[in-house]
Amino acid sequence: MAFEATKREWGELYAFFRLLADGEVCSGTPDVKKNEAQHLPVAMIQREEHDGPRRYIVEKDNVYISGANIDKRVPREDFAAVCDLILEGIRSSSADEVTSPDGVEEFLDEVCIYNLEARTDDRTDFSVAFYSADAPVVGFSVRSRLGVMFPLLDGGRAANFKFEQTGVKFPSPAVNKINAHGEEDDVVSRMLMIERLGGGLKYNDVADKIFRSNLSMIDLHAGRMLGEMTRLMWLDDLTKVSELTEEIKKLNPLKIKDELIYKHGYYDYKVREFLLAIATGMRPAKLYSGVESAIGGMLLVTGSGEVLCYQRAFRQTFADFLFYNTRLEKGSTAKDKYGFLERENGAYYFKLNLKVGLLKR
Repeated sequence: MAFEATKREWGELYAFFRLLADGEVCSGTPDVKKNEAQHLPVAMIQREEHDGPRRYIVEKDNVYISGANIDKRVPREDFAAVCDLILEGIRSSSADEVTSPDGVEEFLDEVCIYNLEARTDDRTDFSVAFYSADAPVVGFSVRSRLGVMFPLLDGGRAANFKFEQTGVKFPSPAVNKINAHGEEDDVVSRMLMIERLGGGLKYNDVADKIFRSNLSMIDLHAGRMLGEMTRLMWLDDLTKVSELTEEIKKLNPLKIKDELIYKHGYYDYKVREFLLAIATGMRPAKLYSGVESAIGGMLLVTGSGEVLCYQRAFRQTFADFLFYNTRLEKGSTAKDKYGFLERENGAYYFKLNLKVGLLKR
């Protein structure tokens, strides 16, 4: 009997099968193209299945599967055929839920795969050994442009920045009027209303102490930099991280010298360091010590079905890819608790939320 899964779930399985079928993966370039000079041979993939860890060793014509309850060889061409069926199924569906194409469920039963998404505690989707099955494995997260992508950073209310309301001191009726203005998620209209009434919003701090400390590991002033980028997203309707960074260089919220900005590339560097940190495991509400996590890179499924590899081994390329292919996103104000004036210790604060995702195209 056919079953349904989201395009994101199918995308992860597609990337997994594509690597087994091809026996290699190309490194990606910053502009999301294949780097034809870097074909990485895939020797083995390790994935968590329902019955524990399982190894998929790529041989000349077969994939040798070994695990707690399986020991068999499956032709690589079978994986390739199923890849084509999955890709066609995703492309032909206008809905996010995609029914399993004919033949796919039977193949999943044959290879004893019952979860399209691997269940892991370290946020990796699977690990890959390049060149040799005995080589150290690299943990990867999979992102697919074929469907809805999880944000790189979706920290909820832990990823909020606090802005102190300055200027005119608003009485309670005015605060209530501001908070009731516009639709619930219409944050910018409330920000502009504060300005119209003679008030202002001055960056104060990172709301959550753990996230504040995590950002301080990148730079002691990273919170202010990212807070101002988030403010610009709302006020100037800019979302691309690269464009916001250009505006931050002009605004210079940290009041540093032009030489540091333009000769050393201070803001460009710090933003890239932040993006690398969140792409490889840093989370707002979890203590971050700068130690490398299990996530060693990202596999990106493009709109055409190509799988591109970005990893810490090619750090600058990975950083540039993230810099030019990420955006700030607007989360739910109700869920993330931001976008309203709130009284705290005799002063009013307005919170903005940081959410970072990959560009769809």
